[in-house]
Amino acid sequence: MTEGVFGRHSGHEQVVFCHDEASGLKAIIGIYSTALGPALGGTRFYPYATEDAALDDVLALSKGMAYKNALAGLDLGGGKAVIIGDPNTLKSEALLRAYGRFVESLGGRYITACDMGTYVRDMDVVARETRHVTGRSPEDGGAGDSSVLTAFGVYQGMRASADQVWGVPELTGRRVGVAGVGKVGHILVGHLVEAGARVVITDVAPSAVDRTRAAYPDVEVVSDVDTMIGTELDVFAPCAMGGVLTDETVAALRARIVCGAANNQLAHPGVDKLLNDRGILFAPDYLVNAGGVIQVDDERHGFDFARAQRKTAAIFDTTKAVYELAKADGVPPAAAADRLAERRMADVGRLRSILTV
Repeated sequence: MTEGVFGRHSGHEQVVFCHDEASGLKAIIGIYSTALGPALGGTRFYPYATEDAALDDVLALSKGMAYKNALAGLDLGGGKAVIIGDPNTLKSEALLRAYGRFVESLGGRYITACDMGTYVRDMDVVARETRHVTGRSPEDGGAGDSSVLTAFGVYQGMRASADQVWGVPELTGRRVGVAGVGKVGHILVGHLVEAGARVVITDVAPSAVDRTRAAYPDVEVVSDVDTMIGTELDVFAPCAMGGVLTDETVAALRARIVCGAANNQLAHPGVDKLLNDRGILFAPDYLVNAGGVIQVDDERHGFDFARAQRKTAAIFDTTKAVYELAKADGVPPAAAADRLAERRMADVGRLRSILTV
């Protein structure tokens, strides 16, 4: 680990690099905090341009997971992993099993699950080498695809946001733009169509757009995210890669609410204030997209979908609580969500340290 890495992982408990030459595995695991319990977070398999880009992503994502798990009321810390490479060409049984051994070597400090580029069937392979994995298939004793409850949680956050802005938790007739209709975004579109929203979609993958239009023929398609941002919308739902909310995109944004599934939507910490100053309500991403982690945590206790769905439905109430705190403290919702998460990490973490003395 270089000196520059230490400076960039301020606050992280542990950052570990792995290289298995035989399988081609190059991976990084970041553990931000274990104050509330073992660090749980998914494994992202992505062709990063550089190792530095992969490191930046894992540092930001692992911190976000700590806040997400804390705000969701889970007894879990925050961690994340990235595998560097194109999953379409590099992924193999040997690589996934080497990765599983990497996870196992951390002795339970980190629990992995699915993320972008990894799937339930991949976690089944990883589980052949480590106990510290969740998000497996039902046939292998797991909960299956966590995208289902991730999308459901985002929908609940969107309903709470509508209630905050328009006084009713309904999306009937509202124009909602979903940027990214992959695993989560596609399911979210289904909830919105069922709720009577007018849905606009975009995705860099034509196959994802075609699949969504085949399922929901009335959705409107725009060419790209920039076009969507400049379109008249009631709600903008980023559901792909992070960093979409920049100074420039916020200035161009014509939606009243931002509420989506993508992690780390704010390009830098000051963007939440820019949104607030423009009167755009931002639903903190790690608050509303916590349904997936709620699902995979429930798997660890013997999965019950109805129980996990009830816990995910509580995202509606938590989102309302964040907005109330933001109003009381005179801060943007992202700052209010951070305060609630940090308070729980400090309070419960202190209690755990007392109990283990």
